[in-house]
Amino acid sequence: MSRHKFGIQFSIAARLWRRHLDQRLAQAGIKDISWAPLLHLDEFGDGISQKELAASVGMEGSTLVRLLDTLEQKGQIERQADTHDRRAKRIFLTAAGREHVVSLRAELLAIETDMLADVSDEQIEVMRQVLGGLITKFKH
Repeated sequence: MSRHKFGIQFSIAARLWRRHLDQRLAQAGIKDISWAPLLHLDEFGDGISQKELAASVGMEGSTLVRLLDTLEQKGQIERQADTHDRRAKRIFLTAAGREHVVSLRAELLAIETDMLADVSDEQIEVMRQVLGGLITKFKH
């Protein structure tokens, strides 16, 4: 494959991956994108700021705030004022949020295992290295 086609194929694959993932999550009863902030919060640890979480998830701040409102109403997160900046909020998973993350991770593992069934471990590792490099390059 020539390099000039990589971007197009990558975009198509990412869009199709996301569509399939959303469909499978919906079948499992997870019908919105609220799973993404939960997983990122679990990954980076309690006390991350809303701004940091938005950047990590790749969402606009206002979109994330609406999702956090929903997660807070469900009792899965709580927001606390930042001790150094009263305007900022820090996000924490609750016990219910942690339980939900465990079930989300199990569901995502099952979906990803199915989606990557025809891909070897070696190919997955190469893809992870390439994607990791791209993520690092474009985050800055």
